[in-house]
Amino acid sequence: MAEPLVLLPGMMCDARVWATQLTVLSYQRPVTIAPVCMGDRIEEIASELLSCLPTKFALCGHGLGGAIALELIRRAPERVIRLALIGTNPLSDTPQEAADREPRMIGAKSGRFEPMLRNDILPRHIGGGPLRAHSIAEMQEMAMSLGADTYVRQERAMQRRRDQQSTLRRITQPTLILAGEDDQIVPLKRQEFLAELIPYAKLGVLHGVGHTVMLEDPEGTTEALYTWMRQPLVLR
Repeated sequence: MAEPLVLLPGMMCDARVWATQLTVLSYQRPVTIAPVCMGDRIEEIASELLSCLPTKFALCGHGLGGAIALELIRRAPERVIRLALIGTNPLSDTPQEAADREPRMIGAKSGRFEPMLRNDILPRHIGGGPLRAHSIAEMQEMAMSLGADTYVRQERAMQRRRDQQSTLRRITQPTLILAGEDDQIVPLKRQEFLAELIPYAKLGVLHGVGHTVMLEDPEGTTEALYTWMRQPLVLR
C-alpha cells in the first residue's frame, strides 16, 4: 500500500482548504487532514497529533501547519517519510512580529473578529490572482466556522513558536518547499532561506498567488504535491 499522507491546515483553515488535493491524492493513498486547533502552543498540538497519527507517514503543512510539521519532525524524525512545507516560516517571531499579534488577538476577543477578517487579515493572506475573491470567501467561511477563540489560540501558538533552524539542517527526507510568489505572510525570500537550510530540498514557486496557494492555485499545488510524493526516498 502507498504511504499515508497527513495534511496540516494553516491558520483559520480546516479540511476544506485541501479539498482539491484530497480529491486527487486520495485515489492512490490514505489521506488524513489533521486538526490544528487543540492548544495554544505548537508543542502541545504536536504531542496530541503524534499520539494518533500513523506509525509512518508523509507530512505536508501550510503556515501554522508547517510550523507544527517542523515540530513533528524534530520530535519524531523516524516517523516522517517525506516532508512538504507550504508558506512556512522556520524562525521564531521577532519582538515586533510578536507585538503585532497582540492587537489582533485583543480585537478578536472583543467582538471585532468578522470585520478584522474582512478588512485586514484575509486580504493579506490571498494574492491578486483570478481566484482572489473566491479564495477570500472560502477563507472567511472557514474562519467564521472555527471562531474567534480558535483564531486567538492559533495566533498565540505562532507567537510562541520556536526557531527551527537546527531542525532544518538535520532533515534528510525528500522535502518540498512550496511558496506563493506574492506571499505577504511569509515572503518568498524567507521560504528560499528555508529551502537552503534543508539538505536536498526542492523549492517550488507558484506565480501570481499569495499565502494560501491551495485555494489560489489548486491545480498547481496538487501537481507539485503529486510530483513530491513520487520522489524516490533515497536521495542522491
